Amino acid sequence: MADYKAPLRDMRFVLNEVFEVSKLWAELPALAEVVDEETANAILEEAGKVTAGVVAPLNRSGDEEGCSWDNGAVKTPAGFPQAYQTYAAGGWVGVGGDPSFGGMGMPKVISAQVEEMVNSANLSFGLYPMLTAGACLSLNAHASEELKEKYLPNMYAGTWAGSMCLTEPHAGTDLGIIRTKAEPQADGSYKVSGTKIFITGGEHDLTENIIHLVLAKLPDAPAGPKGISLFLVPKFMVNADGSLGEHNALSCGSIEHKMGIKASSTCVMNFDGATGYIIDAPNRGLAAMFTMMNYERLGVGIQGLATGERSYQSAIEYARERIQSRAPTGPVAKDKVADPIIVHPDVRRMLLTMKALNEGGRAFSSYVAMQLDTAKFSEEPATRKRAEELVALLTPVAKAFLTDLGLETTIHGQQVFGGHGFVREWGQEQLVRDCRITQIYEGTNGIQALDLVGRKVVGSGGAFYKHFAEEIKAFTDSADSSLSEFTDPLKAAIANLEQMTADLLERAKSNPNEIGAASVEYLHVFGYTAYAYMWALMARAAIGKAALGKEAQDDFYASKLGTARFYFARILPRIHSLSASVKAGSESLYLLDAAQF
Repeated sequence: MADYKAPLRDMRFVLNEVFEVSKLWAELPALAEVVDEETANAILEEAGKVTAGVVAPLNRSGDEEGCSWDNGAVKTPAGFPQAYQTYAAGGWVGVGGDPSFGGMGMPKVISAQVEEMVNSANLSFGLYPMLTAGACLSLNAHASEELKEKYLPNMYAGTWAGSMCLTEPHAGTDLGIIRTKAEPQADGSYKVSGTKIFITGGEHDLTENIIHLVLAKLPDAPAGPKGISLFLVPKFMVNADGSLGEHNALSCGSIEHKMGIKASSTCVMNFDGATGYIIDAPNRGLAAMFTMMNYERLGVGIQGLATGERSYQSAIEYARERIQSRAPTGPVAKDKVADPIIVHPDVRRMLLTMKALNEGGRAFSSYVAMQLDTAKFSEEPATRKRAEELVALLTPVAKAFLTDLGLETTIHGQQVFGGHGFVREWGQEQLVRDCRITQIYEGTNGIQALDLVGRKVVGSGGAFYKHFAEEIKAFTDSADSSLSEFTDPLKAAIANLEQMTADLLERAKSNPNEIGAASVEYLHVFGYTAYAYMWALMARAAIGKAALGKEAQDDFYASKLGTARFYFARILPRIHSLSASVKAGSESLYLLDAAQF
């Protein structure tokens, strides 16, 4: 496998040339105080060094060794604790954290690039700081000042880790039926009892303490999701002076043996009257959890992008070096017995598909991150509201589409290697296995599609969707003729999506099955259309540079324009078959009785 190299040039292009994020930061006082283009570039440069030099070398060995469990204790693979200490010492766990409690205070659009780097380098490793950052988000937004002051500094510093304990053996998507209980105590604490499964980083040897955020129900809680509360439950109790006290009444019952991400500890956690502290008010647990979810679901989407990027880096190196057969037009490497496989049309198809999906995904994930920053930091109510509604609309797309395409991309990378792609030593099969979980956890992609269509499109009466469609139309209407090869198909794509959305809104009024029947294909049409918008924006930036003169000869911009043309010619047309599936409706799904399957 090729050594990982952070795609810093492309990240800078997206941030500085396509979206000009420094202009957004200047409009948001809270960000203008902490970040500018120079600071951001320096942060990304350093993140690239630590992820490539410290984290990436542990990827294959971590997969080979995996985590081990012994009488409740979990050991991570060799090198992980030391690498985590290095990573934490650089401030990377708290890169997006509140500076009031020791975080770096960077906007999400910057921390998103860091997330891509660490997950490309080593997805299993990247999950540990990701879960900590997610727990910190919920704490910072909803916990009391006392809890924040007591726990956040050590979590941002990476001295303590965090976990999110949601799922139970009988309750996955349907959290309203969880059974974990929290009994109030005279001192204001709670005794938490129950079993949670699939808990990433529930137990490990990377940090001295683990702070669990646990969903549970109070004795008098109403039924369903409205009766869920969120509790902070530390592995070790924390004394008044900040030192660690006794072990809390919780334990890791086992770890899962998984298809991939084997160096990430996925735990069964047992809470046996463990001491916990309520976050926010009683029965407000889901609200606190969803503060984290928009960030975490984008983060999982970025994991799909990250594995695709790592696969591409290896595939392109292999395709340039592996010689096999001659080009259809005749010998290219005349001094060799065969040509490098990059000359063959089908190999180029796979490589360009990977490149187009990765770079489109990087732009899209950055765009969604910008909406999160605007929603969080804007002082204008109308601007903040629009950004919040765009985040609500785009989060399920980011999670599902980036991970679906991430798997496609890693499979293309494996295919480029041929038989070697099926062999462990080359690393491509690990990326396929690792990427597969991203379509499942943090809400399966089918659930994301239901969320997009049922809640965000139909549920808002199309209002959320209108923000995005109007922005694209404003862009295409204002673009000059030099962009017509990109804006013309983009106009057709958004017109198709708009008509399909209107039809679906109408059909859903009389038949609830229409939403579920259309949801996955609808999300994909939405995603490909969104990527077309991203590629048109990137093409505009590249053409603008070419117009300046010598940049016209720059391989980077030429490559960007060539990839944009490939996307519109070979990938965007996928929307036509997907749209036909949406228009076909739900009837064919219900022609068989259960016994006939």
